[in-house]
Amino acid sequence: MKIQVNGEPREIPENSTVADLLLLLKLDPRFLAVERNRELVPRTKHAECMLATDDELEIVTLVGGG
Repeated sequence: MKIQVNGEPREIPENSTVADLLLLLKLDPRFLAVERNRELVPRTKHAECMLATDDELEIVTLVGGG
């Protein structure tokens, strides 16, 4: 199915979750914030948040510093 990730079109398998997408992209969810269709998806919900055709996701890497 087709979705958008950070403004770029991407094809992913049907029945994918946010967790599946992060695994596919080789991203560590501990250091990310994920927004789906302008709503934050809590890390505890990544495995149950099903993606749908035309979803728009923003994935932001958290950076620490001081």
